[in-house]
Amino acid sequence: MGNEACDLDSTVSALALAYFLAQTTPAPKAAFVPVLNIPRADFALRTETTFLLRDRGIPASSLVFRDEIDLGGLHHAGLLSLTLVDHHVLPGADAALEEAVVEVLDHRPLERARGPPCQVTVEPVGSCATLVTERILQGPPGVLDRTTAALLHGTILLDCINLSPAAGKVTPRDVACVSLLEERFPELPARDAVFGALQAAKFDVTGLTTEQMLRKDLKVLSSDEAVVGISGVFEDLETFLLRPGLLQDLEAFCQARGYAGLVAMTVSFNEHHEPTRKLAVYSAQEPLRSTLCRALEEATAPSLLLRALPSPWPSVAAYAQGNAVATRKKVLPILRAALGGLGAAGGPEEEVVPPPTPMNSLVEECPLAQAVPPLCPQDVLERVSRIAVGQPPGSPK
Repeated sequence: MGNEACDLDSTVSALALAYFLAQTTPAPKAAFVPVLNIPRADFALRTETTFLLRDRGIPASSLVFRDEIDLGGLHHAGLLSLTLVDHHVLPGADAALEEAVVEVLDHRPLERARGPPCQVTVEPVGSCATLVTERILQGPPGVLDRTTAALLHGTILLDCINLSPAAGKVTPRDVACVSLLEERFPELPARDAVFGALQAAKFDVTGLTTEQMLRKDLKVLSSDEAVVGISGVFEDLETFLLRPGLLQDLEAFCQARGYAGLVAMTVSFNEHHEPTRKLAVYSAQEPLRSTLCRALEEATAPSLLLRALPSPWPSVAAYAQGNAVATRKKVLPILRAALGGLGAAGGPEEEVVPPPTPMNSLVEECPLAQAVPPLCPQDVLERVSRIAVGQPPGSPK
């Protein structure tokens, strides 16, 4: 199971690793179920993911989403072993599932040590799909098929900005995995074509409301004093700030979720795949807005090299970010420290906040406390049985 942002890296890592484990397990009755950690209703917001899966002939009907499987019930019955990909710390709502975690593959710095019997692979690569690719390539020959290779190939290219050193994300291991996949499957499309198509799909916000744009790629930081959302926005900041009714939309978005403020981090790319990053800090509470702005302006690890931009409203501060390689992963600790200075006990907890979900979704405060989900364990076994007989992830029956 991937993280609750459920981006392309998280989705493909879950699909590919589940397929590999199903093909190589010595336990004939084990079912390996790749779980997409969002409600099915929000899958359409992951435009690059829907594009790649559709392009590779994988129908959404073959996927299992978080609001369709009772992980808590499976765990209570002693039937759950959970492998985490593209994250290694479960949010508070899933604390009861921690003891079911048997393996972790992630490319973020380790925040929490896990002892045996949990197997932990945490490596500083550009994409978690790189770690999954390495795992598969180290396995028995013949397991990796064309569909899985194409999914991994596209994911690494998108995550690592087409392997561009200027973007500051790619590592030699990412490059090596892309090269090995191309060597094994020379019919894979050219890198530029793959990246261009996925990048266009990722940045396609046509028809999305402001609320949908903000929750498309959303994380949250919380302290005893305040909760702040951090949204990745795939639109130039000036264009975003000119959206009709934006201030009212920001107010409604924060009010509905109990946020005291919101940081929108925008990114766009030029023809050389070099990123341009800008950010906006919104809060109706001037002291909080000033605290967040001061922390971002004065940050040294890393320095963001901010330059103030005009803003249409006093409650929104806008900046151009001179340090274009400082991604949200690097900005989050700055904001976390700023919130910690407001009086958080032990520091705020970073957590991905999913969009509003059905009452029976595991990502709400009380996992599945209200109702039984529509997909029971027998349905899951039937849906993924094709994996066990050798079909690639997500293939139709």
